[in-house]
Amino acid sequence: MKSMNYLLAGALAVLLAFGSANSTYAAPKGEKTGLNSQFTTKWKKGKDGVIRTVVPQRPVGQQHALELTAPALKTVRVGFVGLGMRGPGAVERWTHMKDVGLNVQIVALCDYEASRAASANKTLEKAGLPKAAEYSGEEGYKQLCERNDIDIVYIATDWMHHVPVALYAMEHGKHAAIEVPSAMSLKDCWDLINTSERTRKHCIQLENCCYDEFEMNTLNMAQKGIFGEILHVEGAYIHDLTQFWPYYWKNGANDKLGWRMEYNRTHRGDVYATHGLGPACQLLDIHRGDRMKTLVAMDTKPVHGPAYVKQVTGEDCTDFQNGDQTTTLIRTEKGKVIEIQHNVMNPQPYNRLYQLTGTTGFANKYPTPGYALEGKASNVEGLPDHENLNAHGFLPPAAHQALVKQYQHPLYKEVGEKAKHVGGHGGMDFIMDYRLVYCLQNGLPLDMDVYDLAEWCCVAELGYLSMSNNFSPVEVPDFTRGHWNDVQGLKLHGIQE
Repeated sequence: MKSMNYLLAGALAVLLAFGSANSTYAAPKGEKTGLNSQFTTKWKKGKDGVIRTVVPQRPVGQQHALELTAPALKTVRVGFVGLGMRGPGAVERWTHMKDVGLNVQIVALCDYEASRAASANKTLEKAGLPKAAEYSGEEGYKQLCERNDIDIVYIATDWMHHVPVALYAMEHGKHAAIEVPSAMSLKDCWDLINTSERTRKHCIQLENCCYDEFEMNTLNMAQKGIFGEILHVEGAYIHDLTQFWPYYWKNGANDKLGWRMEYNRTHRGDVYATHGLGPACQLLDIHRGDRMKTLVAMDTKPVHGPAYVKQVTGEDCTDFQNGDQTTTLIRTEKGKVIEIQHNVMNPQPYNRLYQLTGTTGFANKYPTPGYALEGKASNVEGLPDHENLNAHGFLPPAAHQALVKQYQHPLYKEVGEKAKHVGGHGGMDFIMDYRLVYCLQNGLPLDMDVYDLAEWCCVAELGYLSMSNNFSPVEVPDFTRGHWNDVQGLKLHGIQE
């Protein structure tokens, strides 16, 4: 879905008053029109030096959406919007849901380009499924959302169209599942939160990395206390996209950059934080007993981005916004620290970091997967010489295997082999979709809610505010608006140990 003219639904509610005598500012812009244009939230810098953004009050009569449930669906009827890079794989994965005992119906397919919807229908034909209705053009998604035979809209468009499609879907009685990053600004976050709370429709960010096998096994260990109290977590999206830049959708012959490089050119900050931040927040039970409180972000100067712009356009680029490397530090209410990195420019191996440090143990996925445990913490069946283990090095192979065998996540025991067979980043994409359908079919709360979405996406604008104000500390809003401590611990409902 490209180049559509739209208005984001809804406006911010009554703004909370601030006690500081300082002025309230709009987020600063770059020198040219369009730079950092998504970042419009008003903010204040207090006498303590902390920047605080304006938080909208919850409208009267509107309830929070923690542990939100919806009526169980015998068959989950889906419409897909966006069939470029990520969408076709999602369609193919959903054709396998019947193999794991779930009932789905792919009702409609939509993309700005009609040929992509037609191509996705061939996937259904190959799977022996009925042909889906096809929609295209700037407002094809509206026709899809207005149908009365769809339960959920699965959104895999470019970033700028995630929010308008999701808002329109929820306003028309559909749940919304949105690819990452689901929201590009604080305004996006609050619009999605308020619409989900008001309509009582699920709004989930499709963060597949939360379902990676190492991440899920480690989460299971953490919830069982293997690492003691977790104090520090790291995550990242480090992925050299040089070979991919030419393949992002371009809006006509004059568009040389494609939508993703153009967004990096015009916006500063960690614009793609969720792959690293999502699993980190789950380890720390964010808005389920703890909350992100303050962040500070720094970036390097941009080097590869301006060079690429000159390479493909022949023109010098002096206003490129996104630094080659961005690092964000976040401290939680309970004194834990999260470190998040973003780098899609420089040549280096793919890396999401995924590292945790606890009081009795350590876990690390990249570049070498491993666990290190104190001897007293390693009460694992079949663990050889556990009395002699220490945390100065990773567990030896036999001990590692014994640990993973004992704490393999129930989801991977249940559908792990099928997920790996179907594929999608080693199976985690399939498990993500499986859990979405399972929870909808059984009327359960989803694994990730609209507050997760907001927390994992907000670091883009908040980090920009930090960087553009001499790397000042910035307060992270409580997107639950007072309910971050109501639920204790992350729960994946309906899973049998």
